[in-house]
Amino acid sequence: MNRLPLTASLIVLLSLAACKRDDDCPDDGDGAHQATPYALQIPPGFPPMTIPADNPMTVEGVKLGRFLFYEERLSGDNTQSCGSCHGQVFAFSDHGDRFSTGIDGLQGDRNSMVLQNLGWEQRFFWDGRAQTLEEQVLQPVENPIEMHESWPNAVAKLQADPAYRQLFMDAFGSSTITKERAAKALAQFLRTLISGNSPFDKWQRGEAALDPDAQLGFLLTQMEGGDPSLGLGGQWGADCFHCHPHGGGRFTDGLMRNNGLDSVFTDLGFGGVTGQAEHMGLFKTASLRNVAVSGPYMHDGRFGTLQEVIEHYNSGGRSSATISPFMKFQQGGLTLSAEKKAQLLAFLNSLTDTEFLSNPEFSDPGPP
Repeated sequence: MNRLPLTASLIVLLSLAACKRDDDCPDDGDGAHQATPYALQIPPGFPPMTIPADNPMTVEGVKLGRFLFYEERLSGDNTQSCGSCHGQVFAFSDHGDRFSTGIDGLQGDRNSMVLQNLGWEQRFFWDGRAQTLEEQVLQPVENPIEMHESWPNAVAKLQADPAYRQLFMDAFGSSTITKERAAKALAQFLRTLISGNSPFDKWQRGEAALDPDAQLGFLLTQMEGGDPSLGLGGQWGADCFHCHPHGGGRFTDGLMRNNGLDSVFTDLGFGGVTGQAEHMGLFKTASLRNVAVSGPYMHDGRFGTLQEVIEHYNSGGRSSATISPFMKFQQGGLTLSAEKKAQLLAFLNSLTDTEFLSNPEFSDPGPP
């Protein structure tokens, strides 16, 4: 009979003693465990979504992430969840509030961002400081202005709940809860928040009619702005397509840009992250999808209506060293007529995806 060496035998005995049950072992899971693959529904015209190799989409992972998104125990006083500042009916933004209020009654200085089509983004937050969803979802919990909780405390609260231990077991093959696994599950759920079935999309696919004004507004977004007589390629258009391209379906290039909000920066944006002069005053380009329901607008929520947003771009913006070359401040603005502004507004309204805003698979599932 083969016998284990004494040292190996002791290791086995100690391991068995330490792991009385499989779900007590902190190093199990994430490897051999086989969860159910999740089939993402990618809208026509959208590119494939790149999923991190170390965080494949699974039915169990998405389910866990949905519970965590609405879990108030991730906050310091157990009153606030991610969903508290990202309401589904507002495209997962904090509609109407320029700045969200955290658990201690404090407000930040940036508007709560829309959460949609995030699986195609390369940077997250208005200032682009996070490069992955898994990195991004960790920060609001510990932010002292937002949920104001430590991850060790949050994990301990989840670990004390048998329902969460089972959910983590189902998703990762281990009931040992860690912030890394929580981040993976949250990121999986967020990648399912895909919007691509607005009236505009249905019209593009030949499935429905679209208001003529909305059609003309779309054409305006695809035309260069400015006076053609200046010889700079102007077409009297709205000049949106540079930063909000129609190709790819998302109506954002996802890049960091200075859209001419200020001449002097009180918020450095991307420059505050990198420290580089050419990045000062740059913020993430927001998507036009569901824009009609997700105001106020811009990184600081300074514009309460889409009409104000249109007027900002119509003016050409305020000059600064880092302003985007696509802003028309040097040409006196876009000089859109009242009729063209109304057409542009009609198009923006046609990007409201009511199916996305009411999809029961994205709503609060209640307690686990």
